[in-house]
Amino acid sequence: MSILFEPVRLGELQLANRIVMAPMTRSRADVQAVPTAEMVEYYRQRASAGLIVAEGTAPSAGGLGYCRTPAIYTAEQIAAWRQVTRAVHAEGGRIVLQLMHVGRAASRYNKPAGAATVAPSALRANTQVFTDAVGMADTEQPEALSVAGIAAVIAEYRQAALNAREAGFDGVELHCTSGYLPMQFLASGSNQRTDAYGGSAENRVRFVVETVQAMADAIGVGRVAVRFCPGNPYNDIQDDDPAATAIALCTALAPLELAYLHVMRSPLGTLDAFALARAYGNQRLILNDGFDGASANTALDAGEGVAVSFGRHFIANPDLVERLRQDQPLAAFDRKTLYTAGPRGYTDYPALSQVVEVTP
Repeated sequence: MSILFEPVRLGELQLANRIVMAPMTRSRADVQAVPTAEMVEYYRQRASAGLIVAEGTAPSAGGLGYCRTPAIYTAEQIAAWRQVTRAVHAEGGRIVLQLMHVGRAASRYNKPAGAATVAPSALRANTQVFTDAVGMADTEQPEALSVAGIAAVIAEYRQAALNAREAGFDGVELHCTSGYLPMQFLASGSNQRTDAYGGSAENRVRFVVETVQAMADAIGVGRVAVRFCPGNPYNDIQDDDPAATAIALCTALAPLELAYLHVMRSPLGTLDAFALARAYGNQRLILNDGFDGASANTALDAGEGVAVSFGRHFIANPDLVERLRQDQPLAAFDRKTLYTAGPRGYTDYPALSQVVEVTP
């Protein structure tokens, strides 16, 4: 049997197999950032994954910035997420919630009135985001967080971890890539602070480490994880030395013994993110980006990680685990419906058992 289908334990998380569904923004929440019935069905369909990492979810109103993305800071949001976790658990699955504060990568049109846009430094991201109200819009000029403001955001993450457990999630994953708030602290281009949270790589990783520690203190370190991608330029991120930043981050996180590190393949050809994380992380690794069944099995057999996460393949293949087990062809997804409202291109992809062969 392929190692992909063997069980594995990640901290307090017992997985039935090593096929992980990666977090993917799909923009199906309602305008109040509340998960919908369509989201319940979407995750239920994919519960055969050893672990689902649910899409990036804001810990607070200030953490929102994209249209129709979910949050977990109100009672209504928590109750709606509980329907998702119940559906997944009823199918025998495990699910954690990725916490995503977008920081400066935000538009006012996608945030509640009065919600501030914050960042490590008052530097606007040179990019745009889509809004339902006006189409593409420039990101906002952010407010630089004070030291007290940093403490308040960390407290929001801690409460979000508690809220996630109340909603039935098995754990949480901190989103530390794609140019969102944690990566804005990590990168030298977006973090130009001169206090204890800026300057050296060791200082720039402080926000992430303190956030992870706060969540671990709240719900247990065996239910907390981190996702990162060294050198990811998305959302106007620049770093003078991405490798040094990643080494500082992995070294600082290593003593915590998190449930896992979720490592994305670096876009920099000169930087092997997987090898770096193995060398400095001292953590169980979930590998991500560009894998198919064969390459995932090869990577795990070689000891590069303990599990592999799949994103795009899970979109059009709700039963991806079974398709890989049977070595069946994978369906292709419709790129046009990745972020559109409604079930089309979301919950209407058939499982293998539902595909009817048409004889000519």
